[in-house]
Amino acid sequence: MLFNSFLFVAFFAVVYGLYVVLRHRAQNVLLLVASYVFYGWWDWRFLSLILVSTAVDYLAGRGIARTSRSRTRRLLLSASVATNLGILFAFKYFGFFAESFGRLLGLFGLALDHATVSVVLPVGISFYTFQTMSYTIDVYRGRLAPTRDVLSFALFVAFFPQLVAGPIERARRLLPQIEAERELRGPRVAEGLWLVLLGYAKKLVIADNMIPFTEPVFGDPESASGLAIVVAVWAFAFQIYGDFSGYSDIARGLGKLMGFDIVLNFRFPYFATNPRDFWRRWHISLSTWLRDYLYIPLGGNRHGRRRTELNLMLTMLLGGLWHGAAWHFVAWGLFHGLLLVVHRRLRPALERPGAARPVRGPRHALLVLGFFQLTSVGWLLFAVERLSDVPVLLGNLSWAWSAEATVGLLTIALFALPLLAAEWLAERSGETLVAVGWSRPARFACYALTWLLVVASGWVESHEFIYVRF
Repeated sequence: MLFNSFLFVAFFAVVYGLYVVLRHRAQNVLLLVASYVFYGWWDWRFLSLILVSTAVDYLAGRGIARTSRSRTRRLLLSASVATNLGILFAFKYFGFFAESFGRLLGLFGLALDHATVSVVLPVGISFYTFQTMSYTIDVYRGRLAPTRDVLSFALFVAFFPQLVAGPIERARRLLPQIEAERELRGPRVAEGLWLVLLGYAKKLVIADNMIPFTEPVFGDPESASGLAIVVAVWAFAFQIYGDFSGYSDIARGLGKLMGFDIVLNFRFPYFATNPRDFWRRWHISLSTWLRDYLYIPLGGNRHGRRRTELNLMLTMLLGGLWHGAAWHFVAWGLFHGLLLVVHRRLRPALERPGAARPVRGPRHALLVLGFFQLTSVGWLLFAVERLSDVPVLLGNLSWAWSAEATVGLLTIALFALPLLAAEWLAERSGETLVAVGWSRPARFACYALTWLLVVASGWVESHEFIYVRF
């Protein structure tokens, strides 16, 4: 059940109509049932995986809190982590590692005799696995008291607006909202409606209009050449941003309509001036998860420069692998890890000593444009279907002009530049939802124009959200 389908619109209308007339406990029951229906619509059999993760982490959290024995606490935490990562590995990574190991043995003239099993990847498994696993870790660290309410915990794991493509919520933020009564106030509802509309516009108007220029190139790299490849990379930058941030906006908007405050996942990432800045703006819920549960436990920056750089590379490598069981995702993670390492070494020379304010003006604009190009190089690694496609595309790259490239550049300008202009205004104002604070006539005109664009451009064909695959 995709957000960008009439089926989901009808589904949410029914759920919301019941939600607003029910009391708190009944609301939570309704949301849990709706969440299981929403997820089971893809394949009801995979509900068993969510139920297993829910039961194991709920019991592990309760057990950790009841005992003071360090050994028992570690065993319970290990059971939780092993269960979650075991399910994730079995469904997402087993085939990848088995195939890669077989190829490695082939280099030495050996063969791995194993049955190849085609496993369907459960949607959103990477998202809800990280979400529920962080609960047990926080309980173990003493940063969170375990909930006694099975219903609340089950809803925390399966809350449908952000279940299959995030943001990745923390129990410290979401569980108290589930356990407390929620108010459906006018300003919150208005923000929710705007976020939903904005999310649909990003996905249906911007991201989906980039597909005609990305699919032919990345789907058939041997036939692609010239400036069409460059245009495809730029188009993919806005496709994935519109697609993923659009999903996050819709999820946050649906949450606000029901009285929830879901974490902000994007903060104008294409205005970043360096890799550190980028990861404070892009997929914030994942980058902070990797920081808190991987980078810092590895030692962070506490053990010298070389260890810090190794920790950065390992964190980004695993961050790339989180996106999918493929070497091009690993390469994408290592690419961003390398950017972080290089920036960390160059930062003392790049930053002006004693500068009290961030750089603005032409120098800032050049930094933004320059880092956008570096980010786009990374998107080339991300967008291909196989890592071997990268040298093919680079080998076919030339500055030969084509009609398709011209149309692509005009399309990017038509759809991406207005988005960037709106985000520039929001960036300057410091408000992520700047349109909500405009005067009534200006706000009405903005909403009406956005709605017309969605209706005119978006409802023709539904394309799956990219991050649902992860």
